[in-house]
Amino acid sequence: MAAGILCASMGMGCGGDDAEATSCSVAEQTGCAAPQVCEEVEGAEPACFEPVTLKGRVVDSLDDKALAGARVLARDANDAVISRVAVTKEDGTYELVVPARRDASGAPVKADVTLRADALAYETFPKAPRVALPIDLATAAGKPPSIASAATEIALLPLPDSADLGAISGVVRADQPGGTLVVAGGATGAADLDGTYTIFNVAPGEVTVKGYAAGLALDTATATVSAGKETKGVDLHGTGEATAVVSGKVEIVNAPGGSATSVILVVADTFDEAAARGETPRGLRQGNVSGEFSIDGVPDGEYVILAAFENDALVRDPDTSIGGTEIVRITVAGGDMPVQESFKVTEALAVVSPGASTLEEVSGTPTFVFKDDSSEDLYGVAVFDALGEKIWENTEVPRVTGSEDVSVAYDGPALMPGMIYQFRATSWKDGAAISQTEDLKGVFLFK
Repeated sequence: MAAGILCASMGMGCGGDDAEATSCSVAEQTGCAAPQVCEEVEGAEPACFEPVTLKGRVVDSLDDKALAGARVLARDANDAVISRVAVTKEDGTYELVVPARRDASGAPVKADVTLRADALAYETFPKAPRVALPIDLATAAGKPPSIASAATEIALLPLPDSADLGAISGVVRADQPGGTLVVAGGATGAADLDGTYTIFNVAPGEVTVKGYAAGLALDTATATVSAGKETKGVDLHGTGEATAVVSGKVEIVNAPGGSATSVILVVADTFDEAAARGETPRGLRQGNVSGEFSIDGVPDGEYVILAAFENDALVRDPDTSIGGTEIVRITVAGGDMPVQESFKVTEALAVVSPGASTLEEVSGTPTFVFKDDSSEDLYGVAVFDALGEKIWENTEVPRVTGSEDVSVAYDGPALMPGMIYQFRATSWKDGAAISQTEDLKGVFLFK
């Protein structure tokens, strides 16, 4: 909203004086006496309110040790950053003010946000297969309103061999830089609303730094990273508007349980070939796809296109002997990128437990349960840790008869308490994979 919008009294403080109308700007955050903030109001002009605050703690997932200096920010349903960055204190706690649209009574209306957290020597959260739980701002309570829940508590996974890693920081100097995904040597960070960013866990040496967000064209920069040190002042500058369109077609086959899916662009530098996952910049996604798709405003760069990555009862067809099932890589360089071959998507093997719908806690010897694929010869089941390492696999799970479910007991090395794992099952027929469990299901926390 433009500055100078009228903030009607509405019985709520406007600049600290209920009796007098005051100019209140949501965009500029002017016209309200601190600590109040200017918020949008349904069916009325913006007004001043006590801010909604998310309160939580960031800890080491393996020993529950508090993590100081972690960066936490809030994102909307499109992964656009909507808050400033909060930095955790010595005890790991943080308080993050988030914008919250209000109803006529001043209460926050329903709107889901998720959190991202980064810290030195720890894996970014969320990172597939881990997903961030949505936080409904309408559940804020108290005066001033706040939310503290399981979704605001973040456990980060320590990275192996992190002693030699460094960090890069700078500013994305462009219009609306908030949420820009900044990438250096495969490590990533997200820009604050003012464009400031920090990328932790960068390998030492000279690296190229790039930024990605829908509609935003940026130059690149180089940085020399030293172990244990932060390389500062690595700024990225806007060079105009990104206008390229990536288009193609999804073909959904043998999928009575799903009729539409999503397509995302993953930055190639972040893509893990073994796990078939990576990070998607703000806005480079199209949902509700049942045929043709078109993603606008794609910046120049190298990407991997993934269809049916999110939980929608569908998966990319794993049968690589037919067309439309290979991982597709593209390079966008100043023009549109039509993809000629269609992306084949099929019905997923349904996960029963653990991790059918949420992150589950598991102890003892896990048993992995999924729905039977009636046309299979056999199954393969693999277990990965949250860092993407395969730790166990059984490629000879026999088909079942007389049961709707397949159960497979874990028979691998001891699992680590506090680590997050994912099991993945694949059905096979005549030597070809025909279906598998979804990319973001089957996830569990071992206790």
